[in-house]
Amino acid sequence: MNIINIEHIAKIYEVGSEQVHALRDVSLRINKNEYVAIMGPSGSGKSTLMNMLGCLDTPTSGKYEFTNANVSEMTDNELAKIRNKEIGFVFQTFNLLARSDALHNVELPLIYAGVPSAERRERAEAALIDVGLKDRMHHKPNELSGGQRQRVAIARALVTKPSIILADEPTGNLDSKTGEEIMILFNEIYEKGNTIILVTHEEYIAEHAARIIRLKDGLIESDETVKNRFIPKPKTVVV
Repeated sequence: MNIINIEHIAKIYEVGSEQVHALRDVSLRINKNEYVAIMGPSGSGKSTLMNMLGCLDTPTSGKYEFTNANVSEMTDNELAKIRNKEIGFVFQTFNLLARSDALHNVELPLIYAGVPSAERRERAEAALIDVGLKDRMHHKPNELSGGQRQRVAIARALVTKPSIILADEPTGNLDSKTGEEIMILFNEIYEKGNTIILVTHEEYIAEHAARIIRLKDGLIESDETVKNRFIPKPKTVVV
């Protein structure tokens, strides 16, 4: 089942009197329960493609269908609904509210969606338990380690039961050991049937995915299945 279908999309930015072609004629499909890594050097277009996939931006030309809905023609309000309901975002910088505890941070997407208080709390607690933070629910971000903050962000991404998890350099602010723990968690999320799209510039991080798409100069340079995919072994350590 296709979740994402992109056909011949291009994105052109006006910078002063110049035109910057961030994406040029990109076509791809991503199916349910795929684990995809998007790679490319600075200026390759991977950030623009990530924004497009996350409905944070729309193409200059071409067609983008998300769960059979034509994103290319949506209004800002329609895009916001898609982002809140269908896409779970995980960012390099965590993007947590400093004055709120982990539980409230995870509840936020459900508040925007109008979910009743009791159900919000129940779902947020379950999401935090799933990422190994049962005993950290009432801790604020400054009382948590980097790895724990990223786990809160992942729980927040999962709590709406989205169609895809879109992770932008999710280990970029973590040391290698903690980053490995986070990648183990992503593998567990994938094994439960979730669709994950991972944007990274690190080869060893991309190798956790089952498919790697490489961009160069706004074009897809290669799109391949990972034959020797690295499957991390689950650990009991909570970072």
